[in-house]
Amino acid sequence: MSVGSAAHFPERLPVVVVGAGAMGSEWLKMLSASSIAAPVGVVDLDLDLANRTVASLGLEGAVVGSSVADVARRSGARAVINVTVPQAHGVVNEEAMRAGFPVLCEKPLAPTIAEALRQVAIADLTGELLMVSQSRRYFPHLAVFREAVGRLGRLAAVSADFFHEDHEPGFRERMAHPLLVDMSVHHFDQLRYVAGDEPVSVRCTSWNPPWSWFDGDAAATADFELASGARFAYAGSRCTPGLQTSFNAEWRVYGENGAASWDGEQTVGLDADGTLPEAQDAPEGIAGSLAEFVGALRSGTTPQNEVRANVLSLAMVEGAIRSRDLGGERVVLADLIEQSLAQAIAAERSDDVGELLRSWTSAAVGITTPAWGSTHAPTASGGAR
Repeated sequence: MSVGSAAHFPERLPVVVVGAGAMGSEWLKMLSASSIAAPVGVVDLDLDLANRTVASLGLEGAVVGSSVADVARRSGARAVINVTVPQAHGVVNEEAMRAGFPVLCEKPLAPTIAEALRQVAIADLTGELLMVSQSRRYFPHLAVFREAVGRLGRLAAVSADFFHEDHEPGFRERMAHPLLVDMSVHHFDQLRYVAGDEPVSVRCTSWNPPWSWFDGDAAATADFELASGARFAYAGSRCTPGLQTSFNAEWRVYGENGAASWDGEQTVGLDADGTLPEAQDAPEGIAGSLAEFVGALRSGTTPQNEVRANVLSLAMVEGAIRSRDLGGERVVLADLIEQSLAQAIAAERSDDVGELLRSWTSAAVGITTPAWGSTHAPTASGGAR
């Protein structure tokens, strides 16, 4: 599918939302008020739920169904937003991309790095954009904090603390690792955004406090070694009733020129030379993800967290879980990613995907090949590629 040239790009991109539950409803509410995208279809295996959601939001005319490709085609959609449970992300993304639709997928991209690498391959095969909604990158004061960290020169240490009382009945409270998989992935991704320094290895331990209402481990600590030699110290809990932090965590960064801090909300500190810019008015959270996705489709540029870029954020999560399972042993992320490629190849049942995965000389090569935006600039003839 071609989204179209910049000249023919619709004022409001028509999109289908897959998943009519609580998070799907949040996306639909935001889209209903959006000036850049419009919800024209809703997909869910539970058609009663989908119809109730559509009715409750007053989305008259929205097409409802259980097939992503069918609803997208009947509704005239130009893109798909995947808000299903994590285990369904890969199936939905593949159906949409093979049907010719670009996808904005909720985090985490996949349960494993192996599945994420498979999705990189499908994006390559179809030529469709697959972007992950790491929505917590989109806060104006986070951008100011990033500017502050950039003033510090070489970094020595980064710390982030997340402590919250988080009640979300449903699949999150049943997960084996509700903190690391569903929440820490945001903070790990923010680390990569803020520090501009990629993780190399991790040691982690996790546990579940005796009063926890989660089935799986709701608390963890992790120590990441970064490529520069700096360290990222992380501590978090989703079942802490006192002295709660922001959902964005509380941050401290120490470098050769001073230190910087962010309370996760609107207070950024800089103990170094220079003054900081004012926070810019910009879309936040999922609205920020949407804005970048639509902008990428409109311009043909590569967005933040295009599928390749997101693999390392996911590797931080899987590496932390692997270390925890090994009793806190050090896990090298590059090794983990290469092992995941071998697992993906061994498990693959689609000839075209398997052939592409086997053609990669390494996983590192596969996730650093030219990304979507390098070959999809809009053309005067009206094609996006």
